[in-house]
Amino acid sequence: MKNIFTKEVTEEVISRINTLTSETQPEWGKMNVAQMMAHCSVSYEGVYTNKHPKPNAFMKLILKLLVKKQVVSEKPYPKNGKTAPQFLITEEKNFEAEKQILIDYLRKTQELGEVHFDGKESTSFGKLTKQEWNNLFYKHLDHHLTQFGV
Repeated sequence: MKNIFTKEVTEEVISRINTLTSETQPEWGKMNVAQMMAHCSVSYEGVYTNKHPKPNAFMKLILKLLVKKQVVSEKPYPKNGKTAPQFLITEEKNFEAEKQILIDYLRKTQELGEVHFDGKESTSFGKLTKQEWNNLFYKHLDHHLTQFGV
């Protein structure tokens, strides 16, 4: 799996994002392109903001036991898979605003680097290694950029 913490990979992902337009249609799924970018930003919001409520101890245990492996492994996501409630984006979003927010999160993450993330606590899964953080970030972005044909 590509390393999202390297400048080269981050810029490659940003280049893919920059090929999207507000009219780009998905190859599968229900989200439009602006909603997809807002959806992808949720992973970063969990790291950089308090926008989403933290799961209680019971829910965190369930997430660690049933969801963590799928999210942080290198195994690709299936098309039309289920997602957590905070990742559901149903309201209309501004394409340019969501694009810039996502790009800013990508650059911030790359600048902080893998050392910053190694052993960092995830609100949903507990402490993750730098490789698990990489897989969480890169795999999710790659899945949705592929969904939109870029």
